Amino acid sequence: MKSIDKKAFEPIDQEEKKLLESIERGEWRSVKNLKEEKEKARKAAQNTLREKQSLKISLSREDYENIKSRANKEGLSSQALISRLVHNYLNGSLVNKE
Repeated sequence: MKSIDKKAFEPIDQEEKKLLESIERGEWRSVKNLKEEKEKARKAAQNTLREKQSLKISLSREDYENIKSRANKEGLSSQALISRLVHNYLNGSLVNKE
């Protein structure tokens, strides 16, 4: 299997980093029914996107302004940044600075 150009793709969390390393070690092989598997994965991704839930939270003005500023620097909406933070926290990829 080809090595992935690390400049073109930076893993966003530890789980993605481990997956990328596993691929680079050649631990993956193609399935026989690739077309069917791609279609199943596409449908699963569509269903995942549809299953989003909304959540209303209250933040201090300072936190809200900091989130907006940080999201803007990263080219994201505030919602996208908060969603990413929650996802990374729940997957254990956020670490405490203490």
